[in-house]
Amino acid sequence: MCTGPLKKICHWGPLTALGIIKSVSFMTIHCSSMWWPPAESVGGFLNTAVFISFSALTLYNFLSAIYEGPGFLPFHWKPAVLEDAEFLQFCNTCDGYKAPRSHHCRKCGRCVLKMDHHCPWINNCVGHYNHAHFTAFLFWAVCGCLQASVVLTCSLYVALNRVWYLYYGDGRQHMVHLTVSTLAFCVFCLGLAIGVVLAVGMLLFFQVRAVVRNQTGIEDWIVEKARHRREGTNSKFIFPYNLGWKENFKQVINLSCTPVGDGVVWPVVEGCDQYTLTREQKEQKSEKRYRTRTYTALENYSGSWIPVTKGWRVLCHPPFTDECRISLRKGDTILVTRWRRYWLFGEKLQAQETSSSRRERGWFPRPCVVELIEGVPNYDLDDKTK
Repeated sequence: MCTGPLKKICHWGPLTALGIIKSVSFMTIHCSSMWWPPAESVGGFLNTAVFISFSALTLYNFLSAIYEGPGFLPFHWKPAVLEDAEFLQFCNTCDGYKAPRSHHCRKCGRCVLKMDHHCPWINNCVGHYNHAHFTAFLFWAVCGCLQASVVLTCSLYVALNRVWYLYYGDGRQHMVHLTVSTLAFCVFCLGLAIGVVLAVGMLLFFQVRAVVRNQTGIEDWIVEKARHRREGTNSKFIFPYNLGWKENFKQVINLSCTPVGDGVVWPVVEGCDQYTLTREQKEQKSEKRYRTRTYTALENYSGSWIPVTKGWRVLCHPPFTDECRISLRKGDTILVTRWRRYWLFGEKLQAQETSSSRRERGWFPRPCVVELIEGVPNYDLDDKTK
């Protein structure tokens, strides 16, 4: 069992990411040494040196994002001016108030400073202190895998056409020799490299956008709801932390990857204050509680992410989120706050709540439950939505 510093990387996410980094790096250097030998030309040397630099920077920022961490609020945290607590949400788990831009991560078990999201690949949250390292990790990974894709593609082409080059080449081409196993591994690594360029490249785009707008993924959702609440009125919600792309960029990205500020107090635009966003969050929470509807379970649900027994419509339309699923037993009561056509999100009421009771919130299939209206099952209403 991993303990100490190794505990953070003894998880399927970091171990998988490390495996991809080292596999692509090893195969690319191996093929590059035959396709464009670094000892025989300046171009070959630069090609290998640049790739090794990309690989090293990727690994460095990956480990830094893990071990630097996002930064956590201390337990029992309170604002310096106690009167300001009325503008903040209270976290029962951490037994303290949530500072502006802070959110509780159920996986880390702490309130995270400027939380963007919990990333399984680094087995940690992306937040105030490691946002720059995480963005740099994505950038160098895309650069390295883009170069690896070119090197591995060219190496495969030369290896597969080696006989043609032997008979019809001018004798100056470098031959790439691959056995059956190394050929298969080369194709596998090429697939990994292309996959990283596409998938991680998309994630990099969203992270750069978050940095330029100074708006995290969680804040995207808050701002979207804030604007939706004001549709049809003359009121307009102003996001308080968008200082312009240059200032936003300098808050996160620099050569040392050290963020500006303490993660609690933030510079804001004119007309806003430190609690503009938190007041909006509290108002949204109040509306959410007002919209809450009560459902009761008609059948059991195991909490499976692949509920094959609940119908193909449920199976083919899962909620695209890493939020958990909750198990249900017939007769359970659930307070629902979010609706999809085939899935619902809510909190299961505990039969006997205690101070140590853990709240069970998550998604579950809609066909498993029926809405209650004043304690009476509303079968007709629920049937119309299926």
